[in-house]
Amino acid sequence: MIACGATLMAACSTSFAGAIFLTGHDPDFHASLGGNLIGARDINTSAINYVMDSTFNPFVASAPKFLFVESNIAVPGGHTIGMNGIVASGYGAGSFDQVNASGLNAALNNLGQAGGYSALVIASDFGGILTQAELDILNARSTDIISFLNAGGGLYAMAESNSGAGLTPNGGQFGFLPFIVTSTAFNQTEVGNTVTPFGLSLGLNVNDVNGNASHNIFTSTGGMNVVDYDAAGHILSLATRSQITTGGVIPEPATVALLGLGLAGLGFSRRKRTR
Repeated sequence: MIACGATLMAACSTSFAGAIFLTGHDPDFHASLGGNLIGARDINTSAINYVMDSTFNPFVASAPKFLFVESNIAVPGGHTIGMNGIVASGYGAGSFDQVNASGLNAALNNLGQAGGYSALVIASDFGGILTQAELDILNARSTDIISFLNAGGGLYAMAESNSGAGLTPNGGQFGFLPFIVTSTAFNQTEVGNTVTPFGLSLGLNVNDVNGNASHNIFTSTGGMNVVDYDAAGHILSLATRSQITTGGVIPEPATVALLGLGLAGLGFSRRKRTR
């Protein structure tokens, strides 16, 4: 049993990466419009820092930009250009490239490539302007996106609910991660939301997740860590830094390490009792 624990510990030192941050908030909208600009900007920076942390993301050195996915359609009422919120959060033109459906397939080929992109950031469909055209391509390229994540890349995706102008009417919200956690449209004012200890570790606080609006909840974790809850206890955001499969998240290294230590301790205890 001790050998088993050591094996698990050794496994923890191998390549576990794939940072993912999913949220029902739409900080791409509220970072430039809304009642709590600072909070929305903090969500953006915390999420992007998490998925582009060079300690875990091996692509940042050769590909310091992220790819921002959003349509270029005329902005419907109740929406805004989500890219404005990304810029307002401190990311200038040299930090990312924006792409819509017409160039998305080609841009996705540059994920993890030198001079390409170390992370994928996806606009909300309310109040940003992610449309079905972009979402369908992302979902069709799910295998490639998962491979990129498992190699250490990052992904940050904001609210997908088909709310507002109904920009994703055919569904498939967050379908590029097929294991995910059912997302449910749930438009609400942000009052009484709370941040978990894990969310606090990302640099977020309770003021960041209140004062604007959110548009979807997650009905299960899919093996990911909860970042924040709404006042009724619904999950608003999830994050993990793990390898994934189409069926779910592989436990994070710390979890595996604790399991290994537990098994080793159990083995030692049994040997002691036998003696």
